[in-house]
Amino acid sequence: MSTTEAVTADDEEVADRWESVRDLPPSAKLVAKVLDYNDTLTQSEIAEETLLPPRTVRYALSRLEEEDVVDARFSFADARKRLYSLAV
Repeated sequence: MSTTEAVTADDEEVADRWESVRDLPPSAKLVAKVLDYNDTLTQSEIAEETLLPPRTVRYALSRLEEEDVVDARFSFADARKRLYSLAV
């Protein structure tokens, strides 16, 4: 396999990875990208990082959850909060 073929294969994997996000609203894409750079964040941390209003972050997370792009779990430190991480 040549270097060019290896790069093309890597590009295809990245493209396939983001396929389920491609048709989502821009806010959902931004939240997904922020979660890609950060392992796990709470909703308020996502809002802080993206500068999006909390309501927009909630909507973006719900759309991402519908597409099975994010994993959500309860925080052991504070059971009132959920931790989100990217699943793709």
